[in-house]
Amino acid sequence: MTDQQPGFWARLKQHHIYRVAAWYGATVAVLIQVVARAFPYFGWSAAVPAVIIVLIAGFPVAIVLAWLLVKPADAASQTGWQKRRWKLGAIVTLIVIAAVVASGVFAFRFSERHEARVAAEQTAAQTPIKPAVPAAVIPAKSIAVLQFENLSADKNNEYFSAGMQDLILTKLADIGDLKVISRSSTMQYGSHPGNLRIVGQQLGVATILEGSVQKSGNQVLIDVQLIDANTNSHIWAESYVRTLDNIFGVEGEVAEKIARALNVKLSPALSAQLAGAPTTNPAAYDLFLRAEYQTARVGTVSDTAGLKVAIPLYRKAVAQDPNFALAWARLSFTEGFLAWFGGGSEDVKQLTARARTDAEQAIKLAPDLAAAHIAIGYSAYWGKHDYPAALKAFAAALVLRPNDADALSARGFVERRQGRFEDATASLQQALARDPLNSELAFQLGTTYMQTNRYADAKSAFQHALALDPNNHNAKVSYANAILYSTGDIPRALAAVQGDDALSKLTRVALLTLQRKYQEALTLLDSVSDTPDNFPYFASKVQQQADLYRLMGAGAHARPLYARALPGASAQLKMQQGINLAAVWYAVADDELGLGHTAAGLKAVGKAQVIVNKSLDQTYGPPQLVANATLYAEAHRADLAVPLLVKALAMPGIGAFYSPVLLWLDPAWDPIRHDAHFQALLQQYAKYKPAVTYDAPPATTTY
Repeated sequence: MTDQQPGFWARLKQHHIYRVAAWYGATVAVLIQVVARAFPYFGWSAAVPAVIIVLIAGFPVAIVLAWLLVKPADAASQTGWQKRRWKLGAIVTLIVIAAVVASGVFAFRFSERHEARVAAEQTAAQTPIKPAVPAAVIPAKSIAVLQFENLSADKNNEYFSAGMQDLILTKLADIGDLKVISRSSTMQYGSHPGNLRIVGQQLGVATILEGSVQKSGNQVLIDVQLIDANTNSHIWAESYVRTLDNIFGVEGEVAEKIARALNVKLSPALSAQLAGAPTTNPAAYDLFLRAEYQTARVGTVSDTAGLKVAIPLYRKAVAQDPNFALAWARLSFTEGFLAWFGGGSEDVKQLTARARTDAEQAIKLAPDLAAAHIAIGYSAYWGKHDYPAALKAFAAALVLRPNDADALSARGFVERRQGRFEDATASLQQALARDPLNSELAFQLGTTYMQTNRYADAKSAFQHALALDPNNHNAKVSYANAILYSTGDIPRALAAVQGDDALSKLTRVALLTLQRKYQEALTLLDSVSDTPDNFPYFASKVQQQADLYRLMGAGAHARPLYARALPGASAQLKMQQGINLAAVWYAVADDELGLGHTAAGLKAVGKAQVIVNKSLDQTYGPPQLVANATLYAEAHRADLAVPLLVKALAMPGIGAFYSPVLLWLDPAWDPIRHDAHFQALLQQYAKYKPAVTYDAPPATTTY
């Protein structure tokens, strides 16, 4: 009689499959824990899911090996060796696990590098790459802090992770021996760029700090790791687990450990400075980070919407903690910024006064705070037009932070106002070296080139600014103006300033006006929303519409519009100051002349001219002279217009706002175009005559 074959489950038991399965499961559980904790330390976080999948896939392999290696036999006939054969299967299984894990990691790392290369190539195709800094000139003590990744479930906590990155960067900037790249440049790369070596070369740094922030309720987890950009190896890493009540000072701890890792010697005073926390009030801290997030989102100098959101947040922060010096300083800067660029419908005089008071409070609380000196400097620059005082304050900030891009650029802006264009260019170039991917700085450098008629250099700078940020509308407009001022080629300038943004549309309105296409200009102007952010205090939408109708010779349409514009312009006389007040008087004069009130209009022009004559501003002063000259031309006073125009065109700094080529193109000169004095001016600048000019219709409006 044939022996009955054992059942399937009995055979599994004979092959010790149960033991192998249990052994494999326990081993895999341990390995998963090891992988989950160890891999992130080495920067392999993304590999964890792949390894877990490979381990799970290895289970059937282990079962098959156990079946093949462990032969069933009668218990009585099994030798000791045979009884231990299932252990051999388990050992082989472990070897297979190790091999599978190793091959999985290798394959993943290979694919990760491949994906990184592809991502880097795609980024290179989409984002123009800054030329690499030669490795020989990159200082060892240099660092870029990349955008911190927000790992919070609530994506509205983005402000918090951005704030932690900025606070750490600010502390690092206090270390004079350390080259620190500004935040606006590092933000170009996101949290995890594909090739850190390329990033380091483009930014000119030897090390890179990556980080992540996870905020859940009152709990905060901050992970940071310092990486050698050239070798992609980790220098130092640490995790900080905090509550919102004891998070203060983390940025100083990180900065000090980075300094020591890079062998930067810290004096006791500097160590104490790094250890200091800007505030210990959780509510003030949170409000400050929210305000900073808003100001960081302000893309260009004409973008004031974010500033108007940030100011009340800063003010609430200092209300929570009146000793919060950094918040006072940043509040002052933001108020001054908003005031300088027109106020966004707010009272400029009040903003300016508050900015000065808040800056003084910051410097009183923290005399050694660089941000406080920067606030004082801008208060002197923007608020008082006291350029020597501003330069003194910015110099004090640079003593505290020798490599601070904000202080360097601020110095350049003031030097530009003083007409020291070579010094201004040098300062802005130094600032750009510390903040190499800052589109706004590249734009400002281009503007400085334009002021001295270096149009080729200006166009290159504007193209660079647009390569860094295609949405830098100021750079786009200035690039078009550089084409116009250097060649008079209006069609080419129009082609360069396409887009639906308000600034591009308004620039096309001006270019169409130069072509005498007034109806097209009016239609385009109508499509721009009438908001304070779109129309500056000295050129309301209704006033621009009135000007176009006047140029068309349609005085009947223009006069009611001038009547509507005049009260708004007059109201601004109480809100503006300095050279900006001259621009308001220009608007009042334009409205009065448009209404046929010649005496009142000429009187208003005279008030604008008095302000310009007293001003030391070599940036806005020259173009304001041209603006005043256009009003005299509008009133058919060539005897007053031409001398101003001659003076303006001869002044350094005019090149960013006007060019001799416009003498032939600008319809503002049509009322005096045939005057002998103006004809003499055309002869003086004959070499600038453009290839194409436009017929001037006869003036029909009289005064």
